[in-house]
Amino acid sequence: MAVFAFSVAPMTAGESVADQVAEAVRIVRESGLPNRTTSMFTEIEGSWDEVMPVIQRATESVARGGHRVSLVIKADIRPGAPAGQITSKIARVEERLAADETETGHS
Repeated sequence: MAVFAFSVAPMTAGESVADQVAEAVRIVRESGLPNRTTSMFTEIEGSWDEVMPVIQRATESVARGGHRVSLVIKADIRPGAPAGQITSKIARVEERLAADETETGHS
């Protein structure tokens, strides 16, 4: 199991890339794998064999029309970890922050 964060966009100067990025995100969402999109990355959770073809299809969709493409991938690979790390990692940090606030009296 792993959580992958990736960013894909055509390398065009001065143009909006929203349409191409939206198509890539649509492909990720249609995969059925746990995912979320932020302003910088799309995160997707699953095995290598599940996730990499999705990232490839998303990248290929951005490359349509002959665009040169920028692709950045980061992975948190956790052999044997249970599914749900895409949300539980954040929950663990929030729990620690809440505990720190309780201990220090800061809110």
